Amino acid sequence: MKNFFKAIIALIAGLMLSSCGYNTMQANEEEVFAAWGDVEAAYQRRLDLIPNLVEVVKGYAKHEKDTLTAVTEARAKVGSIQMTKDLVNDPQAFQKFQAAQGELTSSIARLMVVVERYPDLKANQNFTDLQHQLEGTENRINVARVRYNQAVQKFNTSIRTFPNSLTNRLLLHLDRKEPFKAQEGASNAPKVNFQ
Repeated sequence: MKNFFKAIIALIAGLMLSSCGYNTMQANEEEVFAAWGDVEAAYQRRLDLIPNLVEVVKGYAKHEKDTLTAVTEARAKVGSIQMTKDLVNDPQAFQKFQAAQGELTSSIARLMVVVERYPDLKANQNFTDLQHQLEGTENRINVARVRYNQAVQKFNTSIRTFPNSLTNRLLLHLDRKEPFKAQEGASNAPKVNFQ
């Protein structure tokens, strides 16, 4: 009789643990880290391309030094922030990272305006190739951010829903992950000026 009760208790405990979400939450967190790795890779690609782009533009637009300096400084600032898995767990560091990326994006946009002023530069095959690479990289960054945000949503939902929330509170103690958010002012339409 004693063994029967032990078997019943073991069976109930096994059933409870199999539906507690422990493994699901672990898998979802790993998915967040993998998606973050894709974001890092896309940003690294951009960092690797920018010096080449700047050098090509320098050859054609020597007097646009301020714009080129801003791009170089923004790239250096982005490069100084360590991109680690821990970044997704620290909302303040995540915001700092996102702000630095925003500055770099803004500098690149100003560089593209400089390019519009120089027809010879646009005609240069090296520049055209680099510009296409940079545009493709920006698209990859956007796709990686979207996928990261989807993984974060899945993870955050998994740690907040019952019974996973109990398992998380008692065993794992996992915190919500921060998604990418739009930069301040991103909802405003850009102003186009042809002067």
